[in-house]
Amino acid sequence: MEFDPAKEGQNTYRPLILSPISPADSKIIAALKNHGSIVVSDTIENQVGELIKINHPTEVFSPEVLQDRVTAYFEGTDKETFGVWVYYPWRDTLVRVLEEKDFIRVRTSRNRFKIRDEEQEILQDKKIGIIGLSVGQSVALSLAMERAFGELRIADFDTLELSNMNRIRTGLYNLGIKKTWMVAREIAEIDPFLKLTVYDDGITEENMHDFLTFGGKLDILIDECDSLAIKISSRLKAKSMGIPVLMDTSDRGMMDVERFDLEPTRPIFHGLLSDFGRENDLLEMLKENAQDILMKILDVEKLSIRAKESLSQIGKTITTWPQLASTVFMGGGACGHIARLILLDNNVNSARYFVDLDEIIELNGGQGKDSKRGF
Repeated sequence: MEFDPAKEGQNTYRPLILSPISPADSKIIAALKNHGSIVVSDTIENQVGELIKINHPTEVFSPEVLQDRVTAYFEGTDKETFGVWVYYPWRDTLVRVLEEKDFIRVRTSRNRFKIRDEEQEILQDKKIGIIGLSVGQSVALSLAMERAFGELRIADFDTLELSNMNRIRTGLYNLGIKKTWMVAREIAEIDPFLKLTVYDDGITEENMHDFLTFGGKLDILIDECDSLAIKISSRLKAKSMGIPVLMDTSDRGMMDVERFDLEPTRPIFHGLLSDFGRENDLLEMLKENAQDILMKILDVEKLSIRAKESLSQIGKTITTWPQLASTVFMGGGACGHIARLILLDNNVNSARYFVDLDEIIELNGGQGKDSKRGF
């Protein structure tokens, strides 16, 4: 049957990776190239040039010498069947890239020594789960760009809305798209070889065990969801399995770290909910104590002034907890950094860590009215 790009449809988040040495794939590549609406991107010579430079770090190449080396490289290689082609149906775009091993080598070359080669190898076997893809999008992209996992599981039931775009880095063309698909597409556009598992109905009590264990137990769970019930139940489940949990709150740069892998009896949320009794009864208590439980988890006295003000306005002048792109992006990077440290067995203790830029500026002489006490 002849390949028809239109039948691939727009409702997908997985790219099609095609090898030109495969007769079947070669026919699809030809069909895509000859299709009038498909954009074709072929920069394979430039990629080979990068590979040559990376493989010979002590040499300095002029553009002319590098081009000669690229030409020589293809003298012993069939250029037509070299590399792989990646088709992104949601973009109607066909891109030629290096084969997986060389692609990874070039794409991670500027990680080196910040992340050692042996550490990069270790990370390729790790499994990370992210629940909630507003803040979680920044975390996911940070992890993907550093290639800090072997598998990423992402879960969210929601679709992208215009009001989300004050903190979610994406384009208007994604409005109405499931957040899971949006994030999966963005990661595939960065690196088509990364393994993604998508739970686009979000996390429920019914699929939570599967999310944490199917295909191998998660090495880290990152909680960025809004549901108090899922926050509690996912921690209880992670605790029972010895899975560490991270959470970024996007206020005062606060990062929550719970090392259930090292402390299997540690109370969830650092014991902040101990006044409510047994952990296993918390879900039942949510019915009548949701607001009090939320306030305890937030540890209100440690929130910024403006976060406290916003809490009092929810349901009055605003509909939900406000977040800013600057703090979400910073939190995504911090969460990715701490996740990498844990995955590589660095000493990261359970705690609430603050990277409060307003406080840092104030301590270093900043006198503006919107210092830590303002924000």
